[in-house]
Amino acid sequence: MHPVTRIEIIADEVEMHKITEVLDQTEVSNYTVIPNILHKNIQGTVTNDAAITGLGNTYVFAYCLPDKVKPVLEQIRPILNKFGGTCYISSVMEVHSLHCVRHD
Repeated sequence: MHPVTRIEIIADEVEMHKITEVLDQTEVSNYTVIPNILHKNIQGTVTNDAAITGLGNTYVFAYCLPDKVKPVLEQIRPILNKFGGTCYISSVMEVHSLHCVRHD
């Protein structure tokens, strides 16, 4: 086991390509994107515009070493500030299967 940082982002589907570009540029290549999610915000507004392609919410979660987080946040924050969305950061432990072969 070793510590890693989990980055979770909920944003408009239209802007997701910018977010994944940031992850790729900052060498955070371990991420998953889930399109067309239902999202409820603080005001209680439930958003799910999936019926109109490209207007739904998308969820991305990524895992990286703790020292990679600051560069990601520096580039993600302006995107979220301009287009909306939210980002959560948490510390977690990565556990590999005994059958998993690492190439570090």
